[in-house]
Amino acid sequence: MKQIPDLAPLLADFDTQGLLASLLALLDDSLVYCVDKGQNVRYWSAAMERLTGLSAAQMAAKPCGADYALTSEEDGQMLTVANQDGQIVCLKKSVQMVRDTHGAVMGGIGLLSGCGQEGKDSLPTIQKPSKQNFYGIISRSPAMQAVFQIIQNAAETTATVLVRGESGSGKELVARAIHQLSVRRNAPFLAINCAALSSSLLESELFGHVRGAFTGAIKDHHGMFQRAHGGTLFLDEVAELPLDLQAKLLRVIQERNFIPVGGDRSVSVDVRLVAASHRSLREQVKKGEFREDLMYRLRVVPIFLPALRERREDISLLLWHFIQLHNAENFRRIDKIDPLAMRLLLDYSWPGNVRELHNVIEYAFAVGRGTTLKLSELPPEFREPASLEAPAVTTKLRLSGEDEATAIRQALQQSNGSVGHAGELLGMSRATLWRKRKRYGL
Repeated sequence: MKQIPDLAPLLADFDTQGLLASLLALLDDSLVYCVDKGQNVRYWSAAMERLTGLSAAQMAAKPCGADYALTSEEDGQMLTVANQDGQIVCLKKSVQMVRDTHGAVMGGIGLLSGCGQEGKDSLPTIQKPSKQNFYGIISRSPAMQAVFQIIQNAAETTATVLVRGESGSGKELVARAIHQLSVRRNAPFLAINCAALSSSLLESELFGHVRGAFTGAIKDHHGMFQRAHGGTLFLDEVAELPLDLQAKLLRVIQERNFIPVGGDRSVSVDVRLVAASHRSLREQVKKGEFREDLMYRLRVVPIFLPALRERREDISLLLWHFIQLHNAENFRRIDKIDPLAMRLLLDYSWPGNVRELHNVIEYAFAVGRGTTLKLSELPPEFREPASLEAPAVTTKLRLSGEDEATAIRQALQQSNGSVGHAGELLGMSRATLWRKRKRYGL
């Protein structure tokens, strides 16, 4: 805990309320805010208004959001948030918890400053053109501009959205953009990965439980649906949801209420759902692994995110976005990329999409030094020649639908994007492969 000076002599001579008001007035041009123990905003400076586009009146007694939550005294914690123009800003968060006379935490005070820079105005934006930075989604691809328009239109409604895309393609960023653009922006945004927990833990985390519901349930626990009341809940990898929980999720969507684990009373909630999956829910329905009625409830507005290899014009943009993000930490500064390294980065198939690209830049900052990103600072897979002995995906393709699309995607990855080589692996002519790529949007 930080050492707080003895203020008794000062407080003895001043009106405490007037003193606090004077101090806050001095801090109005700084990124300062206060929350209570429930993370509800009690003070929101003018600078915070300018950063977020949310007024103090709008934020009064409302949840501050996960990015601004004050739960521990961690000086120098780095965070990136979208400002009111949709541009990503890198900030350093300093926290001071506020306690009552008995030492119990009653809330906290947060101070935000520019990463690695001094002064209240040092708020570096990572990418200035707002049309290329849509609430943290970096792209200049025409395909992604169309996605941005769908996000904007869907955000104005209450419709449930299903985001489809490969792992690492930015599905959670889409969900956050929908939340930020909606009337629910001042309420909580919560996210959960449905594939990360066992069925019993997932049920308790989503719907909560009452005391005594199972061994170890020593008190009532509010689930994510209850905590996200009035806001948005993002269900990642929703295709992995067990069938018994699918029925319970369907009830929440239809009836807007649920019964916690071990409970006997229903709880009413108002939550906007955004779901995501790298799998086709239609294919999961055909396999009997997903409820058809739930699929239709979830995919009212489907949004398809193209893989990074399908929008290669974004690779360079993303490389410099993440380089600038790490430059702001003042550990190492990269000003240029060696031409050979750039050629490999641009030609790579990026099976892990944007997440993998970010990891590659993080690796380079960790292992290299100097202002130039060199070939030797890329992960080992970039320095190994592509194997010409890669096993064929299939000698003669007799697949359909999602399986065929998956096989084509794997062949293109193995051939580093070479259509001719991928066609040989699949037993297809170049013309057939081009036609099928267009059909599946690959």
